Amino acid sequence: MDLRASIGNQTNFSLEMAKNLLLKEAKDSNLVFSPLSVHIVLSLIAAGSKGPTLDQTLSFLKSKSSGDLNSFASEIVSLVLADGSQSGGPRLCFPNGVWVDNSLPLKHSFKEIVDAYKAASMQVDFQTKAVEVANEVNSWAVKETRGLIKEVLPPGSVDSSTRLIFANALYFKGAWTEKFDASKTKDYDFYPTDGNSVHVPFMTSKKNQFVSAYGGFKVLGLPYKQGEDKRRFSMYFFLPDARDGLPALVEKMGSEPGFLDRYLPSEAVEVGDFRIPKFKILFGFEASKVLKDLGLVLPFSGEGGLTEMVDSPLGRDLYVSSIYHKSFVEVNEEGTEAAAASAAVILTRSLLLSTNVIDFVADHPFMYLIREDITGVVLFIGHVLNPLQEA
Repeated sequence: MDLRASIGNQTNFSLEMAKNLLLKEAKDSNLVFSPLSVHIVLSLIAAGSKGPTLDQTLSFLKSKSSGDLNSFASEIVSLVLADGSQSGGPRLCFPNGVWVDNSLPLKHSFKEIVDAYKAASMQVDFQTKAVEVANEVNSWAVKETRGLIKEVLPPGSVDSSTRLIFANALYFKGAWTEKFDASKTKDYDFYPTDGNSVHVPFMTSKKNQFVSAYGGFKVLGLPYKQGEDKRRFSMYFFLPDARDGLPALVEKMGSEPGFLDRYLPSEAVEVGDFRIPKFKILFGFEASKVLKDLGLVLPFSGEGGLTEMVDSPLGRDLYVSSIYHKSFVEVNEEGTEAAAASAAVILTRSLLLSTNVIDFVADHPFMYLIREDITGVVLFIGHVLNPLQEA
């Protein structure tokens, strides 16, 4: 497996999914989601598939084989997502879990893959205790995201026909390399797309910043404090010049392969007027709807492609009913706290560049992402339409 190529594919997948979400599902609300979290759940589904379902999932994830996806997942879990808080870097946590009905033993080959993803597997009783299992998955997400994600599985999403649930959670907490002075945070106007303005707290700094200006937009990079390892995490803000320019910028980002490699700032420059709003966002959605819109339909179709998960004739009737995803992000003077959780519910069918001084004033809708810069792995993506709106 070529790790660099796999990360490029994951980034293109991330931006395509972001484009669909930002322009459709969240066109009227603030957004945060973790494309990496969704990618890992889909990789697990691919590992349990064969035939046309596997082919379509691999094509969708831009991967040659499920072996490549599994190698990518295990590399990312160990290379990028290891906790760095003991050595002064960001706190990171990326647990995976699989809940399987008592009646269905996992195939040995699939159990090995589940173990490679460092996923805990639990045998449960969906047939008589579906609600309790859903509560258990939700409690797991609460614990793993330090209380930030309360309910990844909505009421009614798990019933007696459920046979497996795959879930993962991603927690990130990083402090800025250069923290903002809270005493300099002041309220200014922010201009949402509805034409009105709202008064919100903006952070500011006189220090040089990683900013670049391009035709029609600017990009700011804010690095997080590094630990003793080589990883470097940053948050990037993509600010269109025009107040109503975000949809066009999102379209560009999601349509141009290699966009991030071309447009991320690489050096700190002097800034003039420099203001970023504080914000806090919680966003949840049914990822399966978005994935179907983008062309991934066979895992959800009941066509019998998920045959490699369980050691039972019932394996022929498994299909993915839904994938749910919830994320949280908070940006303030100290740094960023972010979390996400994804869960896939599987049922049985039979039962159902510039050297000048640059201004960067994020006073209108913008996009942002958090990534690890050495590998280029994107952890979170979202947009801010109104910093006062939390959900």
